[in-house]
Amino acid sequence: MDIFEKLQILGASAKYDAACTSSGVNASPSGADAIGSKVSCGICHSFAADGRCISLLKVLMTNICVYDCKYCVNRKSNEKAKRAVFTPEELADLTIQFYRRNYIEGLFLSSGIIKNPDYTCELMIRVLLILRYERRFNGYIHAKAIPGADAKLITQIGMLADRMSVNIEMPSQNSLRLLAPDKSKNSIFKPMGLISENIEHNSKELALYKKAPKFAPAGQSTQMIIGASPETDNHILKLTENLYKKYGLKRVFFSAYIPVSDDSLLPAQDSKPQLLREHRLYQADWLMRCYHFQANEILDDNVPNFNPFIDPKCNWALNHSGFFPLEANKASYEDLLRAPGIGPKSARKIIAARRFHSLDFNDLKKLGVVLKRAKYFLLCNGKKADGLKISGSSVLEDLMSKQELNAYSGHLQPEFGNFRELFENKKSALLPLRT
Repeated sequence: MDIFEKLQILGASAKYDAACTSSGVNASPSGADAIGSKVSCGICHSFAADGRCISLLKVLMTNICVYDCKYCVNRKSNEKAKRAVFTPEELADLTIQFYRRNYIEGLFLSSGIIKNPDYTCELMIRVLLILRYERRFNGYIHAKAIPGADAKLITQIGMLADRMSVNIEMPSQNSLRLLAPDKSKNSIFKPMGLISENIEHNSKELALYKKAPKFAPAGQSTQMIIGASPETDNHILKLTENLYKKYGLKRVFFSAYIPVSDDSLLPAQDSKPQLLREHRLYQADWLMRCYHFQANEILDDNVPNFNPFIDPKCNWALNHSGFFPLEANKASYEDLLRAPGIGPKSARKIIAARRFHSLDFNDLKKLGVVLKRAKYFLLCNGKKADGLKISGSSVLEDLMSKQELNAYSGHLQPEFGNFRELFENKKSALLPLRT
């Protein structure tokens, strides 16, 4: 089998992994003979139709696997899968050739489990050693840690890669036991904890010695498969929040399950991936990381799943009318972030600009506020936006995209009561927008 045929097989086998992002770190070639660089604003310049970055060479070391995860196309029981394996020299050479042709700026390396976790890790380490020390490649490398591998091997990968990740796979231990019987909760969280400890220890070393070797300077991430198991959005969101707090992850990625197996425990093969649900999870994840929301503010046991018709931030605002309207000239940064149409950048600009003069709605627009949404939730100098007409239909039309509004119009709409009370009586409350 030639190297191009291997690339076709192992590149296709890697397409289900969503954890492909920008580098998050800066580095220039170290030495006259070094090649490659990475920038914190992102090494990714191209995106696939589904929004995923494609500028890294994303490939598996091998799709041979001794595990039999029911949701995985590379499971050992899949007799239809065509198998291949790169030698470390082949993969390192392929990466350099692609880089020299300006096809890629980095490598995303994962693997099936060939023989055992330790042997697989050793193959991956050999690839990274060749790239870093023999080929002098200083570009971005994201490497998957292999659950069950020896701690020393995982640590060695972290000293060679910019980012590491350990896929949590299923959102609960029960689903993991049913769908991935060869894996365990401990085998996943143990390396995740090890990477977290090493990153923390390394940051202390770098504070004392600037030239100390770096361990996974771009941090670690993980990925969850969505829709292959019955967990609610609330369960997934709380797990995500706990992962950020306990392991200091840079990102949690969500991947809508694409049916690849005919199994009674999984969705039927003709079912569609839950892409909208994946999208809502990313929106909620953004609210937690950048807008200071807690998971229990977005969803709870009473409303365990996302509203399919409106994004989580707008849904929260509609269900917390007592929090609004906000006076743009007085509200705190944290409160401004709660208003639809205002992001961190525009909120900072509002705080800075109002020190010099009182702001009106025209000023807010110039500062980047999306008034189409924000006008329903803000006041300027005690006044609402000129010509603002408040009704349930107009609010929904402005808060929803056309696609969401069309979907919503085909369902029974909840009563919104008198929306004008949002501005006249802070104690008023809209009925929850729930499905």
